[in-house]
Amino acid sequence: MKKVLLVISLALFAGSAFSQTVPLTQSEYVKLLYALQTDPKRKTDIIDALRKRGIDFVVTDGVRSLTRSKGANDEELKRALEEAERRRLNPESTKLPSSSESIALIENARKKTLEAVEEMPDFVVKQQIQRSAAYAGTNNFRNLDRLVVAVSYRSTGEESYRVLSVNGLLQDASEARQSYESVGGTSSTGEFVTMLATIFKPESETKFEVVQTDILRTYKTFVYDFSVEKDRAKQVITAVGSSTDSTITGMKGRIWIDRDNGRVLRVESEATEIPPNFPIRTAKRNIDYEWVKIVDEKFLLPSISDVRLTMREKSNVFETRNLIRFKDYQKYGSEVRILDDDNKPEPEAPIKP
Repeated sequence: MKKVLLVISLALFAGSAFSQTVPLTQSEYVKLLYALQTDPKRKTDIIDALRKRGIDFVVTDGVRSLTRSKGANDEELKRALEEAERRRLNPESTKLPSSSESIALIENARKKTLEAVEEMPDFVVKQQIQRSAAYAGTNNFRNLDRLVVAVSYRSTGEESYRVLSVNGLLQDASEARQSYESVGGTSSTGEFVTMLATIFKPESETKFEVVQTDILRTYKTFVYDFSVEKDRAKQVITAVGSSTDSTITGMKGRIWIDRDNGRVLRVESEATEIPPNFPIRTAKRNIDYEWVKIVDEKFLLPSISDVRLTMREKSNVFETRNLIRFKDYQKYGSEVRILDDDNKPEPEAPIKP
């Protein structure tokens, strides 16, 4: 009996190793997508297979449509499929850098990012914030409210917020709230400097690993996984309800670095080491950065941020989403005006690649 078991074990191991080196077939990929509907946790396995094994089939509009429908329109899954297609068509252009090249790329990004943090100007910007909620894992968000917020940023790192309108209703200037936290619900800060500074400052001792290439808004990028331990990241998450409770967390995620100039174009982050009894179970934030002009000089600043929190209430787990669009960057002291388009509800479209 022992010999039989040993043979079976070896056969299973050999099959597993073989599957890791052979590209996914279309039929295999489709089966994985259908299995995803009954077990959403398998999304990570599908993405890993796309990145590590690649594909041997053409990504048609039909394959994309099936990926959207069976994958709940998940952005990470769609991006992994498109990158697998680019790798199939041009393996050389999607080749990862060597270990020494990867380290050099990170050090260049660190230098460029921290220099940019020091040179950040004073400015004002308008945030259009669509807040929504859903049962966790369904991605079926229902709009809750829409805010327009004026943000003033000082080069010292100080951020101040003033709510201009709520659901299209203008706030009286003499009564305008100083922070959108005061209107209740989910809020976020730190998109301009805090996130990137935390990732790249030497004392964070961030761990980086290059994992893939990608094309982001026509820019060719290298994609790195990163992680920062709680004692280094010191990220604060606050739960506001019948009482206010805060905790310190670490963070992990992924950054997209422009191959040509070493600047970070996208950050996907997730809180780690959240205490098991804390009301908020997960906290995720994606930020896309674009070049904007302020007083005839270009700066790389947030264009859109997608903030999601999950929390348990009795037997249900809910997810909140803040989709934040940054509009009309101007020099500090400029007046932030409400336009007609600011108060038009927008569909809950995810961040596009």
